[in-house]
Amino acid sequence: MNHPDIEAWDAWRPIQLAQRLRDLQIPWYVGAGWAVDLFRGEQTRAHDDLEVAVPAAHFGLLPPLFPELDFWVPVGEGVLAPLTADTLAGDSHQTWAWDPAAGRWRFDVFREPHDGDVWICRRDERRIRRPYREIIRRSAEGIPYLAIEAVLLFKAKHARDKDEADFAGALPLLSRAERGWLDATLGLVHPGHPWRARLRAC
Repeated sequence: MNHPDIEAWDAWRPIQLAQRLRDLQIPWYVGAGWAVDLFRGEQTRAHDDLEVAVPAAHFGLLPPLFPELDFWVPVGEGVLAPLTADTLAGDSHQTWAWDPAAGRWRFDVFREPHDGDVWICRRDERRIRRPYREIIRRSAEGIPYLAIEAVLLFKAKHARDKDEADFAGALPLLSRAERGWLDATLGLVHPGHPWRARLRAC
């Protein structure tokens, strides 16, 4: 089956998605670049997509809230397949939401590992774990987002231009505890990362 154009993004804003998920009775949060801006309290750059995350075991509660959308799973480089039990059981943790009426992707759902009410980091599932009550923060508008220190840990892997910009913008706003956690977890998964020296210099 041919899938929609993978570049055809016109993502919703976090507030739009939050309104649709207001009755979802599981932990969920905005991640990636939008989470940085929710932490900073303003939009600081353009965002091509909108990434949100839910506990993997409870993902099935989300699609029924969007009957107008189709869900697709990345199954290879640049290849997507419709959401089925088989694709859901595959290696990818992502699920893209397609709006067929508009011909655009609206958001991307990360199906994240967890142990009950404990969030588990995909970068190191054995050693990096925190209760959801600690790892989910809320913006002034009440939108849940991933704690900034965890967002930056994920961004450290690739450190693209936008990741560097997000780190530089967030760094002066980090608390001592947030800097310490990020430095410690970088020490576990990226021990030689240049961000560690900048965290310690603050």
